[in-house]
Amino acid sequence: MIDYSALAALAAVVREGSFERAARALHVTPSAVSQRVRLLEERMGCALVVRGQPCQPTETGRRLCQHLDRVRLLEHELRGTLPTLDPQGHTRVRLPIAVNADSLATWFAPALAAFAAEAPVLMDVAVDDEGHTAEWLRSGAVLAAVSATARPATGCNSRALGAMRYRAAASPRFVARHFPDGVSAGALARAPSLLFSAKDDLQARWVRRQCRRHVELPRHTLPSSQAFVTAALAGMGWGLHPQALIQPHLDDGSLVELVPHTPLDVPLYWHEARAASSLLEGLTRVVVGAAKQGLGRG
Repeated sequence: MIDYSALAALAAVVREGSFERAARALHVTPSAVSQRVRLLEERMGCALVVRGQPCQPTETGRRLCQHLDRVRLLEHELRGTLPTLDPQGHTRVRLPIAVNADSLATWFAPALAAFAAEAPVLMDVAVDDEGHTAEWLRSGAVLAAVSATARPATGCNSRALGAMRYRAAASPRFVARHFPDGVSAGALARAPSLLFSAKDDLQARWVRRQCRRHVELPRHTLPSSQAFVTAALAGMGWGLHPQALIQPHLDDGSLVELVPHTPLDVPLYWHEARAASSLLEGLTRVVVGAAKQGLGRG
């Protein structure tokens, strides 16, 4: 039998990143949290958390945290039929999800906010590259994710959302300075580009499509969709931007495409754990509806 008070302590350490912050969240002492986690580790026969800054769960620790998230969803369903379990109706359920930054900056955030404003949830949103968000689901760290991967993880469902359209754009002054004779492999190898992170391969994919070969790009790293736009407007570099985010700048000419009419479409999918949960089903309906409005059909 699992000690759920100990499991809650483990989940708090993973969520908060330290035993001290977990203790504050649970309104107990750090030594109490440490003792609960240690007893759970002894019961499981392995380490569940890697002590550090921040603390990180082991693979078994992740699985146990995912189990707790599912149990809390089931408890929410039970409270719906047995309201005496929560007579004040104040209990909120943690709902961990993963999403790519560009979706969060465009179509996803309004839908998420509208859902969380009405549902008894506390959203825990992890941001990662769309090619890697599914890994959060496989590891047990989240219960749902927006991903560029169509194939669902074991125990999950997947449905197509549509495609996010990107445009390779920069300021007119940047284009005039770095591409006076047009976009070529040589010019791209000299012109500074903008990357979200080391995982971001959108620029490289667009370049391969234009040049028919790999080009090593000089790059700035900016882990923010809005910072991408700000940097491009200032002439810092060129990058692949969500069309929905930069359309006003394309319309007024403050940004221009490097090569007109050369979009890059990235299909997106919604992955969700197969949990009998009205909350997860409700979030799925909201996300799918928002995608219909905010994404192309790809």
